[in-house]
Parts: sequence; structure tokens; C-alpha cells
Amino acid sequence: MCGILGYLGRDNAVDVLVNGLKRLEYRGYDSAGIAVLQQGRIEVRRSVGALRNLEESLKRESLFGTTGIGHTRWATHGKPSEQNAHPHCSGNVVIVHNGIIENYLTLKQRLENEGYVFESETDTEAIAHLFAFHMQERRSFLQAFRAGIRELRGSYAIAGMCEAEPDMLLVTRSGCPLVLGQNENAVFLSSDVTPLLAHTRTVTFLEDGDLGTLTPRGVTVTDGEGRPISRETSHVDWNAEAVEKGGAPHFMLKEIHEQPEILLDTLRGRYSYDAGDADLLDVTIPLETFRQVRRMWIVACGTSWHAGMVGKYLLESLIRRPVQVDIGSEFRYREPLVQEGDLVITVSQSGETADTLAAAREAKRLGARVLSIVNVVGSTLARESDGVLYTRCGPEISVASTKAFTSQVMAFYLFALHVGRTCHVLNPEDGRWWLDQLAAVPGYVEHVIKHEAELVSLAKRFYRKRNFIYLGRGINFPIALEGALKLKEISYIHAEGYAAGEMKHGPIALIDEDVPVVVLAPRNQLYDKTLSNLMEVKARNAPVIALVSEGDHSRDVSADCVFAIPDCHALLSPIPLAVALQLFAYHVAVLRNIDVDRPRNLAKSVTVE
Repeated sequence: MCGILGYLGRDNAVDVLVNGLKRLEYRGYDSAGIAVLQQGRIEVRRSVGALRNLEESLKRESLFGTTGIGHTRWATHGKPSEQNAHPHCSGNVVIVHNGIIENYLTLKQRLENEGYVFESETDTEAIAHLFAFHMQERRSFLQAFRAGIRELRGSYAIAGMCEAEPDMLLVTRSGCPLVLGQNENAVFLSSDVTPLLAHTRTVTFLEDGDLGTLTPRGVTVTDGEGRPISRETSHVDWNAEAVEKGGAPHFMLKEIHEQPEILLDTLRGRYSYDAGDADLLDVTIPLETFRQVRRMWIVACGTSWHAGMVGKYLLESLIRRPVQVDIGSEFRYREPLVQEGDLVITVSQSGETADTLAAAREAKRLGARVLSIVNVVGSTLARESDGVLYTRCGPEISVASTKAFTSQVMAFYLFALHVGRTCHVLNPEDGRWWLDQLAAVPGYVEHVIKHEAELVSLAKRFYRKRNFIYLGRGINFPIALEGALKLKEISYIHAEGYAAGEMKHGPIALIDEDVPVVVLAPRNQLYDKTLSNLMEVKARNAPVIALVSEGDHSRDVSADCVFAIPDCHALLSPIPLAVALQLFAYHVAVLRNIDVDRPRNLAKSVTVE
């Protein structure tokens, strides 16, 4: 989820780019760079780490030019380093890129055969060389740009400039956001409108396949063949903080709404459909380890622990190996029976969670291999693990985790598929079937978000209640725990999650007409059992909110309220159910007038024990 920026005008591009990148740093912060046309030549400055490192570099070696592009990086291909930072140059072409080029290895091999030398580990460098290659055929930069993007497969927003045509910036997008702006003195491009507000409130949002040309005369938009396209301009009234939230009132809501795109990003470039397998390049643990592993352990804290519990169900269902899930803060103090040959999977959004880090170190001391599911590239947990599976969900600002959780679950789907194929439990046909199912998950989430108004109505009905119980069975028991956690951490309502079959073993004593019960009852092999548990609480006069599969109306009489998720495979139901419960908790908290993004007593990353 990188940020790109461009400027062509009368002022010093360096100042505009650096100030704009500060507004985009939430999209990536492991490295940053700018390229400026200075006296007819491209000059590039790049630095690792936060943007302030780039600022210090520019103080030591100043630049001046009125045309330039900039980038703040969230690493996907290649570790954070100055070599992998953008912009990337080839000949007299320089570009910045947000997204993932799925066919970059094919392009790289072809371009290396043509004599191009690759200096980074990124997929982006292949784009720069591809544009330079097409310019060798005596094409203009615009013609080379068009020819190059026809060969790209994947998601991207690309901005580029060329020494030979200094008064022009070119941009295009496919699956990644890009917005253009202009005033009487300059034209701009950006990943979002935030950096543009200091210069203009009139913007144009590009759509997939659009190609924008920015010159001193203004902005024009065409399709890939050069046919003009008319795109409406929009006037932005938001303040800067609101724009960073994408117009949403809170980061949490923005991040909930980002989940369809985030889930796609977690999948993109990580599978081979022909082989029916996940292609997890970051997981550098030898395949033989997965074939020989005796036991698997999953260790995490909080929401990541719930994702790990879902992972247990997935792994045991798909690969038929025993998996144990532990809370990070308990793991190392009970002298765990981890041995050589075991695989320990640690899960952490930040990669800095103290208890999870300690558990990883203990596991390695005991001779196990450690695989980490992490969001932050270059984090301590990522560096100290034997292999890493990055979730690619971008910076998560709100303290209550939403998109990090669903991307962790999606990472478990990919890992379970990969191990299943590696261990020959799944054949290629099985793998392709699962890939088809996974590709549908972002659409399931989009469906839930489109029906958000129904969850708002539920929140209005129940937000004054002081206690909730959440019930789930099987793979959705962890989602009952996660739903209860979301409600309690942002609304301060007491909520508990239980395995539905455990109600009659004690918790049912809590049930009365003032305790709403949220029952997760999608269509699966435990459906009838869950219905029986629903009836048990309904018989005690509890208000029942049932989350069911679409088209299933048999509980309308029994449940006080029903919300339907798409009818999907039982193992895929946790993600759409989780998103529905996130939205319910969010709107309850808003109605209770609570600072949703900064709930009391909580921090985003728990780096102390």
C-alpha cells in the first residue's frame, strides 16, 4: 500500500513532494524517495526508514527542479533498503509504483536477455526497464508508456517522467487509487487527495485503464489506445485529517471498508492457478520441513490469537496434522513441550508484540522452526523468524484491529493450501478449487459492507445494553470471541464469547431479557446443533441476533433480528462474519459517543510484557 506523488509547476518540486509525502506516509514508511528534473537531468534521492531520513539527506545534498515524482514505500517485493526504494530509473526514464506486478519475473527474464541489469529485488524495476526498452524503438515516452502497460499483469498505480520530454508526467492505474489535481500554476498526482489540499480542492479520480498526461497546459485523460476520456472533477470540502480517513469519520470505519482491497492484496501474486498452489516467496523455510514437521503450534495475543484459532481449524481440516494454539503471554511460562522438528507459527500485526516475540525466541531455543505472520516489514519478529508471511494490509491506525485480523486469516488460508499441496494431502485440482473459493472472499466482504445499514439498525436497537454474549461453533467459535472483543474494547460494554455447546454448562445462568445473545449460525455441518443452542437461550427470554447464510429464513421466528452473510463454504465464513461484527461494534461505539480510534487504556502495539 505504497504512496505515490507527482508535481509539475513553477515552484521547487522538492518542497512540494516532501510535504506531500508526509501526508502519504500512512501508506508506507519503510523507505522513501524522490526524483526531480534538475537542469534537464533526472536526479534521484532515496533513504531507508521514515521520511525524516530522506529530509536529512536532502539537507546535505540539495536539489532544485520544477518537475518531480515521489514515493513512500510499503515493501512487498524486496526488503526495506535504499536499493529497493523508489523511484526506479532505466536510461532516461524514472517511475514510481504502488501495487504488485504479477508477471514481473517473466518480464525480468526477457529484459535481462535484452541486456538490462537489475539492481533491486523489486517488481517495479521491471516496469522502468520495460518502458526504456520500448523507447529504444524510437517511440515517444507516451508511446512507450502505452506499449509497456499493455504487458503488465497485476495491480498498479504508476507515475513516470523522462529526460527527453521534461514537461510531462504520465500516470495510469489498475486496481490501485490515483487522483489528479491542478491549479493555475501547477498539476499534481497522488495516491489520495490529502497531499493536494494545500494546492487545490478540485480533483479528478482516475479509473482502471485510464492514462493521464500532465503538462503545463493541464491534465488530459485517455484510454490505453489514446482515445480521450471525460472524467468528472470533484470538489473536496474535507479537512486534511478527514481526507486521510478517506472521508470516513474514523480510521476504524475506513479500515473496515478497505478490507475487500486488502484481501485481494494478500492474495495477489501469491498463487499459481495451474499448479493449484500458493506461491509464498517470503516463506523461506525448506519445503521438506513442512513434510517432516511432527507438530504445529500457533502463538499470538489478542485479536491475532483469534486469527490463530481460525488457523488451527483450517490447518487441521486441510492437512490433517495436529495444531496447538497458545496465548503468547502463557506460552513460555509453562515450559512448553516444543521439540526439534516442530513448527511454531507466531502471529502479530506489528511484529513487535513483546509476549509473541518472547515465545518465538523460546521456540527457537528449543529447536523449533519459527514462521511468522506479520504486517510490518522489517519488524523484529520478521527479522528473527526462519520465514515470514506478510499480510500486506498497510498501516492500521485504529487501535481496534480489523483489516489486520482478516488479512491474517487470509494468510492462514494460503499457508494451509501451500502445506496441503506440499504434503500431497491436496492434489492440483483440490488446490484450484480452493483458489477459486479464496478469490470469492473479497466479494463476500463487499456484500457485508453494502448491507451496513442493517447493522446500523441493530446497533441503534441494542447500544444501551450493558452485557452481551456471543456464541459460535467450530471454526466460528473464534469469531464469537473476536466479536465480543471488538464490542468490549471500543464500546466498553461487557461481552463474552463462548462455544455455543458450552452454554448449558454454566453461562446460561447469565441469560435474561437484558442480555442480548449474538448467535453465529451460517449453514455448515454444525448448523442444527447451533440452532438448538439458539433455542435454549431464546427459551430464557434473551434477545437473539442471528447471523445466518443468505437465503436462510428458518430462524426468523426464533431470532429477534437476522443479518445474512453470503452463502459460502463453511471454512470461509469466518471472514464475512467477522466484518459484520466489526461494523456492529463500531456503530454501537459511535452511538455511545466513544472515541472509536483511541479506546481508553489500549495501545496499538503492546511492546511491553
